Amino acid sequence: MQKQHELEFGLTIPQGWRGGDLLLEEENDPVKQYEFSKSISVTADSIGFDSIYAYDHFIPFYNDRNKNIFECFTLLSALAATTERIKIGQIVTCNSYRNPSLVAKMLSTLDIISTGRVELGIGAGWYEREYIAYGYHFPSNVSRIKQLDESVSIIKAMWKEKRASFEGKYYRIKDAICNPKPIQKPHPIIMIGGSGEKYLLKVVAKHADRYNLFFGTPNDMKTKISLLIEHCKSIGRDYKEIQYSSVLPCIIKDTDEEVNQVLVQSKRKDKTLEEYLQYLVGGVAVGTPEKVLQGIKKYIDIGVTHFILHFIGLDEATLRLFDAKVIRSA
Repeated sequence: MQKQHELEFGLTIPQGWRGGDLLLEEENDPVKQYEFSKSISVTADSIGFDSIYAYDHFIPFYNDRNKNIFECFTLLSALAATTERIKIGQIVTCNSYRNPSLVAKMLSTLDIISTGRVELGIGAGWYEREYIAYGYHFPSNVSRIKQLDESVSIIKAMWKEKRASFEGKYYRIKDAICNPKPIQKPHPIIMIGGSGEKYLLKVVAKHADRYNLFFGTPNDMKTKISLLIEHCKSIGRDYKEIQYSSVLPCIIKDTDEEVNQVLVQSKRKDKTLEEYLQYLVGGVAVGTPEKVLQGIKKYIDIGVTHFILHFIGLDEATLRLFDAKVIRSA
């Protein structure tokens, strides 16, 4: 029987920079920002959202490099202990920043802390300036993707085997023990994110439970799905085992006037309003609840069943509006 994927809705949690709340982002007070991160996560946990995610970056990108940004796994560990039901993941862990055997151990521990709610989101990495700033070597795109392939093999082995060994071009482990094992069996969901078609999607076809595309249009996603299906067929994997996921920027308010107010307040200084809307995936999830739902249904129609909303102008009322008018109607 083919696996059927149910609709799931998650959100990126406030992380200091890109915190959702525009005033808190501007004020840049880390104590207030963490309290906001916690309150948003607890609210999402109490209503209809399925999951929360943190970005794995050390410094903001674009023109916000002096703003605060909390480290991904430290923040998730705290939120795992303050939530009860909601899944917890990353969009996406940069493979280059941690040895894969360490990632396996970290995620296993997080699965225990969260009582079986952790997901692994992982990708090849892309932010060259961040690599250089923090002293990481930045290999070619192909090399980083090949490293990702080896890493996921190691992580899965350590989660499932009593003693795991692996000898690759980039990584090796010998009789590595990962105790405790994750609660989830056979292992936590593995979501691989990225836009590469020739190499990255082959790694997705080989390893992933879920494929994620960041800020992609419905047409972008349709193309990726088509190519991923071909890659799956070439290795004999049932492509229906893989869930499709999209990260979407979202501004949702009761009225067009409120939406326009958030657009003007959040617009980057180096962009016109039209350019900013294009950056927000053409505004596909920007507007009143009815318009946002129409945009999301464009993805559902092509097979996307997992959504991660990056809310702009975020507060608890925004989450409750999205829950009531989108999640319950999708």
